[in-house]
Amino acid sequence: METNHSATILGKRYQILQTLGSGGMALVFRARDILLERSVAVKVLRQNYSQNVDFRERFRQEALAAANLSHPNIVTVHDFGYDDGKLFIVMEYIPGTDLKTILKKKGAMTLDEAIPLIVQACAGIGYAHRAGLIHCDVKPHNMLVTPDSRLKVTDFGIARALSTIQPEEQHEVVWGSPQYFAPEIASGAAPSQASDVYSLGVILYEMLTGQLPFTSTDPVELARCHRDVMPIPPRQLNPAIPPALEQIMLKVLRKEPGARYRTADQLGRVLVSFSQIADAYSSNIPPLGPVLPQRTEPQPVKTKPAVRADAIPPAAAPTLLPESAEEPVPSMDWKTITLALIATLAVGGLIPFWLYVGFSLLGR
Repeated sequence: METNHSATILGKRYQILQTLGSGGMALVFRARDILLERSVAVKVLRQNYSQNVDFRERFRQEALAAANLSHPNIVTVHDFGYDDGKLFIVMEYIPGTDLKTILKKKGAMTLDEAIPLIVQACAGIGYAHRAGLIHCDVKPHNMLVTPDSRLKVTDFGIARALSTIQPEEQHEVVWGSPQYFAPEIASGAAPSQASDVYSLGVILYEMLTGQLPFTSTDPVELARCHRDVMPIPPRQLNPAIPPALEQIMLKVLRKEPGARYRTADQLGRVLVSFSQIADAYSSNIPPLGPVLPQRTEPQPVKTKPAVRADAIPPAAAPTLLPESAEEPVPSMDWKTITLALIATLAVGGLIPFWLYVGFSLLGR
């Protein structure tokens, strides 16, 4: 909930108005850009981070990389700076609620609700992957949902350029949140695109079942579960999940990075293709009996995994389905048919001749 905040101006430009949220690393405020006269969101890092010179330089490099991302499903970074001992980053202000808050209030979502949102998340993160960045902290807390169901991924502040990460590189620190990080990150390995894909799979699991695949108050135990324990098949928790979708979810949650979908783009295409195929199949099933009058009482929850066209931004909606697998009917080969008819007539014309010869011989 927003709370009033004493007016403070950062960088001689951004007037702090209200507190939007707080985390272990930073506070987030709604502010007014005095120069451009617009609302913005300002994330101010806590003092113990701001005073670290090495961290400030790393944060500057990551903020520069994030500022180059321009996509309808990514929160735009406008500016960053350091003022009065405070390191801050300025982003577009998005009116809405983070996905984690929505899940806490709502519980499990229907397929019609969940798939369009996760496809948008895949579109934004997939765009970052193509730009050479990984998010490293994919979780529903970092996904903002607007009142018209548009999703934007935020907090690329810890993202790193893929070119600076060597496959054999090991880290003493653990990236991301224990509930959502990938098995390789739990083992201390460098994050990769497949690590973001795993985190997206955890979020989809939570959206459709109403619970995380692994829960524990001990981060060490959570890390062990991600590395060694297979999650409960989601259909056991929500039978409305189609078997084909369950297979997609379990593939995303595999322990080996190479066994998952390679990028968020690929996962998004698979989910859109699944939804379109399932929708087309459902629409082609004829009714089993006469159509009954519409009832005024609430109807059962739909389980058809349809993705509305307006729920996917144009940048995330390429042609995903292959052309029809049916082969076209071949055209007639008239030349061959003509030759066959001539041969038939020729052979047929010899029959009277041989009959004549036969009767002549018998007449002798």
